[in-house]
Amino acid sequence: MTNGKAPSGAPWRNFYGRRQGKGLRRSQVGYMQEDLGDLSVPNVGWDENPDRHKIDPKALFATPRPVWLEIGFGGGEHMVHQAARNPDIGLIGCEPYINGIAMLLGKIRTAGVRNVAIHPGDARDLFDVLPSASIDKAFLLYPDPWPKARHHRRRFVNPEFLDPLAEVMKPGALLRVATDIEDYVRQTLDQMHRHPAFEWLAERPADWREPWDDWVSTRYELKAIREDRTPHYLTFRRL
Repeated sequence: MTNGKAPSGAPWRNFYGRRQGKGLRRSQVGYMQEDLGDLSVPNVGWDENPDRHKIDPKALFATPRPVWLEIGFGGGEHMVHQAARNPDIGLIGCEPYINGIAMLLGKIRTAGVRNVAIHPGDARDLFDVLPSASIDKAFLLYPDPWPKARHHRRRFVNPEFLDPLAEVMKPGALLRVATDIEDYVRQTLDQMHRHPAFEWLAERPADWREPWDDWVSTRYELKAIREDRTPHYLTFRRL
């Protein structure tokens, strides 16, 4: 690294978390080899797009359509559910965790959805190349809680992530955040209140206690409920 940049010219960005867990099953290896290339968003990596030219997210899909973004799709349950429920939108999912990508690819095969694209890496690299006001809805569902106080700066709900997210969201676009960690709720509300681009849409307690009408529980939420933690559902609007 020189002058704060990686050899490829990419800005030096700390990545927090694991890239891979336990070994993949044989079927999952097949999904990665056979499907990931066709579903990956092109020209996001610094090696293939060092000048950070903007991409056209609508061109990722068969016909132009509104584009939604899921940041950290985990095992892919919600992403596939929304893609199947909304065939007229295009859904991009970001996830650096290899095991989660493999799980999503298996679910895509089973569901037969065709309106999805994947960035298998850091969402910040995708933000670099998305045009301003190109995302119609965004999801941040059960993000890594980073529970230790010294790690709170690693959480997604800080300006390093929220500023570029606001840039790529259309005015009026909704951001949904779900978490079972009360301190994450507090930090989210604090940061979003401070951020000039977002407003919280809650008007009554049910607006953050009850899931959205089109919600499907993820494996992370089911685990939280088993362990007696309370899910929270927060909706913000891009001003």
